[in-house]
This record gives sequence, structure tokens and C-alpha cells, in this order.
Amino acid sequence: MTTKMRPFTGTISLAEARTRIDAAIRPIDRTERIPLDRASGRVLATDIVASADVPPFARAAMDGYAVRADDTTGATRTQPRPLTRVATLFTGEVTDRRIGPGECIEIATGAPMPPGADAVLIVEETDGEASGRVLAFSAVVPGQNIGPQGSDIRSGQRVLEAGTTLTASRLGSIAALGFGDVIVYAKPRVAILSTGNEIVEPGRPLNPGQIYDVNRFTLTTSVLDHGGDPVPYRTVRDAIEDLSSALDDCLREDLLVFSGGSSVGERDLILDLLAARGEVIFHGIAVKPGKPTAFGHVGGKLFFGMPGYPTSCLFNAHILLAPALRRIARLAPETKRSVSLPLSQRIKSVPDRHQFYTVRIVDRTAVPAFKASGDITSMSQADGYIEIPAGTAAVEQGEIVEITLF
Repeated sequence: MTTKMRPFTGTISLAEARTRIDAAIRPIDRTERIPLDRASGRVLATDIVASADVPPFARAAMDGYAVRADDTTGATRTQPRPLTRVATLFTGEVTDRRIGPGECIEIATGAPMPPGADAVLIVEETDGEASGRVLAFSAVVPGQNIGPQGSDIRSGQRVLEAGTTLTASRLGSIAALGFGDVIVYAKPRVAILSTGNEIVEPGRPLNPGQIYDVNRFTLTTSVLDHGGDPVPYRTVRDAIEDLSSALDDCLREDLLVFSGGSSVGERDLILDLLAARGEVIFHGIAVKPGKPTAFGHVGGKLFFGMPGYPTSCLFNAHILLAPALRRIARLAPETKRSVSLPLSQRIKSVPDRHQFYTVRIVDRTAVPAFKASGDITSMSQADGYIEIPAGTAAVEQGEIVEITLF
């Protein structure tokens, strides 16, 4: 049978593709309440307002003796002031014993200040005896070495705003207020579907002409890394009935990501199905790798149609899907790390496309690592990538290039 190819009638620039994606994105509104120990990296859906002071009492900031500051006036190592220890306080303990003139209470860091005391004399400036007699070698002033009640957080204070991404320190501030759970935005659920008669689940034997499903695992990891909840679906063969049924299943999720079926072959049916049931906003970007990438909406859900070749698929997940998913999940844009190094050898480019070229860093030089769009080691054995703008025929050996690190 002769296969009739359907070539691209045109491509759009990478900038235009990003603009169209941005215009279609709507951040998720669904929320859920989860325990604090599962909230790292999640996005707050409500303000966190303190209902009490933190700390809820004045506390010792140093190990030493809770004293009346006036009782230490003029104390020096040559002329110490004598005090009488009347009790000992550890953290978690309180006392009703009021300190009187000439008295002190031994106190541990973090313990509540006893009544009558207005300072802490650090243990290094004292000499305590078993009899309870304590010599003060220096003077203190009221409030010295004390953490006042509410010195960290005041009751009624807005501690965190809705939309804040929760980190270890931010979760700590919520825990300090006594909250055991928190309301966050739900993670967008992302349907991941590989299509093609040649695709086989890893762990099963390959028949002639078959290859293992790489994209399901790279896409799943990418979704996890950027705030989504991946929902992998079973691989679907190229038959309109199977594809239609799989599409119905995938529409249960918030976002759909397909791989394969976005090129120009007659049997690439998934895009025909999506166009019939929704809208293809674009199909074809002037980039390499990843030209046959599609984007649109169907059944009220956005979809990305990724190329079947593993490197093309993962690269466009990196430069298009990840930023879009972060916006849907209400996460801040990813912070990119880069380094500038000389190129080890000349690289030819495709003049009419914006090229992403993977490199390894060897002996402080950028060594080309890209093989082909179908070779996953083009990325797995690379440290990062350089970008070669459209219209550039080559990048010369020794030229300083900026490497965006993976």
C-alpha cells in the first residue's frame, strides 16, 4: 500500500507558540486540605493568619539565671553580687514562684520566664554553688537575653499569603501556629498517553518493528517535577475506535499529553480526532528537535501533542509543557541555571529553525552531545543545551556559548 504523507503547510515560531499557549492557560481553582507533612512544594490557597502569639510566652534566650536586673547592678568579677537560687526551670516547665529581691531561678534556653524576673544572666557570667548561692559577675538590663511573647509572630498577623509555595521554613511557621493541615491548590492531573502500533511496555519482549515506550516515563517524570499529578494511560494502537475511547478516558483529567501521532503520516490519526472534537491551536513549530508539536483544546481540556521521537518529546516537554504546567499549578517559573564556556567543535545548524543542541561539559568546554531526535541518549548523557537562533548556519569552534543546565 502506498502511504500518502501530509506535509506541514506551515510552522510558527517558538515565540508565537509560547504566546498562544500562555493565552490559553487558566490556573487551577480546585483546592484540597492536606496534612502539613505532605504539603512541601504545594501552593497555598488561603492566607495563613495567626490566632495567637508566637512564642506564646516570654522565654529565656540563653542558659543561665532568671533575675531581677536591679539585683545585678554594679556586679563585676572583682566585686560580684550574691544571689540565692530558689528553683530550676527546664523547657516545658512553668512555675508560679515569684522571684523576690536577691533571688534567682536557674533557667534553660526556651523555658518560660518566671514571675518577677525581667532578665537572664548567662551562665558564663556566674558561679553557682551547691548550697544555692550564686555569684553574679556582670550586670544585666531589663529584657536582656529574653525572647518576648509574640516576638516572632503577633496574633492577627498575616504570616503567609495565598499563592505562596510552601517550603520547609514556611511550613515551620504554619506549624508554629498550631495548624496540623493546610488548604492548598490541587495538583493538576495530567493524562499521559502514548500512541502507535510499534510501542511496547518495558518488561515485555519486542516483536520485529517494535520499540519500548520511552515517552511515558520521561513525561511522567517531567510532570512530577513541575507540580503535576501524572496519570499514565495504557498505550493505544493506531485505530480510530481505540483512540476515541482513550480520549474519552483522558478527558477525566485536567490536561492531556499525547506522544506520537503528531507527525505527517497518513496513519497519525490522533490529531484528526482532536481536530474533529476540539480545536488544534497550532501544529508545527520552527524548532529542532520537536517540529511536529501540537497544542489545542478538546472537551474543555487543553492538550499537548508531542512528537514520538524521545528527544523531541522530552525537549518540548522541557521548553513548552513544563512552563505551562507550572502556570496551571500556580507555581513560579522555574529558575534556570546556566554557564558560559567555549564550544569544543563547530556545529552546523538548520537555518530556518531555532535549534536546541545538547552538550556535555568536559574540561571546561562544551562538547556536542546531540545525536538524533530519536536517540534518548542525546539528553540522558548531556549536562545541558545551547540555543542556536533561526538564521544561524553554524556556531564555530571556540565560540563562547551559554549552556542552560538540566
